Amino acid sequence: MSSTRKIGDVELAAIGYGAMGIAGKGYGPSGNDEERFKVLDRLFELGCRHWDTASVYGDSEELIGKWFERTGNRDKIFLATKFGIVAPGVIRGDPEFVKSECEKSLKKLRTDHIDLYYQHRPAPDTPIEITVGAMAELVKEGKVKYLGLSEAPPNAIRRAQTVHPISALQVEFSPFALTLEQPGGALDVARQFGITIVAFSPTGRGLATGRYKSFDDFDENDVRRKLPRFSAENFPHMIGVANYLQEIATAHNATAAQVCIAWLLAQGNDIIPIPGSKQIKYVEENWFSKDIHLSTAEIGRIRELVDATNVHLGKVPRLPKALLDQTLEETPPLEK
Repeated sequence: MSSTRKIGDVELAAIGYGAMGIAGKGYGPSGNDEERFKVLDRLFELGCRHWDTASVYGDSEELIGKWFERTGNRDKIFLATKFGIVAPGVIRGDPEFVKSECEKSLKKLRTDHIDLYYQHRPAPDTPIEITVGAMAELVKEGKVKYLGLSEAPPNAIRRAQTVHPISALQVEFSPFALTLEQPGGALDVARQFGITIVAFSPTGRGLATGRYKSFDDFDENDVRRKLPRFSAENFPHMIGVANYLQEIATAHNATAAQVCIAWLLAQGNDIIPIPGSKQIKYVEENWFSKDIHLSTAEIGRIRELVDATNVHLGKVPRLPKALLDQTLEETPPLEK
């Protein structure tokens, strides 16, 4: 297992950072700027230089932009952000919107370029070829270096690739979310084109941390309360997997969350997990997951246990139907 991974021609550490939660988006309130700067400072000190944000992640882009201005370290960070989600259920991908959203992100991030620019979700009203064509113009203008797709169905990836090389595909991937592994699915198509998989929620949206023992442990406003996999009915199945991760963790003097990330790293050198946290101790814990080396037997046993549960392959949807449909819906065909 390699300690580094590549996106495009850039060599990166095997683990990045997801900057959604630090903005208080979906996982409880965030702290003040000084507290959050300390988290970003520690990430930088550790060597975690691949940071992932989005236009809809609260004030995440603004926070990172202020950190750049404060430290002067913009050029030492591989910066990824996303565009496309306007409001719940409203997604745009028309060229005018692509351009205007990029300009807004550049301003908030206080930078003149974005290293990796993702379409956050396929736009149902715009052929993906048109959207990616507009993104490719940003590359020509020097405002973006690499292009990515997030939560895109397999055929959309193929269509996008005909317009401009796609360097990264961001998807949910963990022992608790293996839908992308279906034959002919996103993982197969990404590997066909040499596209790096950037895995969000690599600890099963926090389930592997051991901090949640039942559905009732989630805060009233926690986004996980709306996800079918985390329903009171399915929760015991999820906990079964989490408990086995903890058994392995004990043998490695590690945590279950670290084992979860280590398992994901072992699935291929084209996979980069991007765990997120608002707390330095968990940032450190996630980072040092790269030093845990699971045996072939342990890796296989985790998969066997997952296969014996109903937490993946569509048996229990990972998202509410309306959101799931967005990740499966094809964009309109390109008119010739």
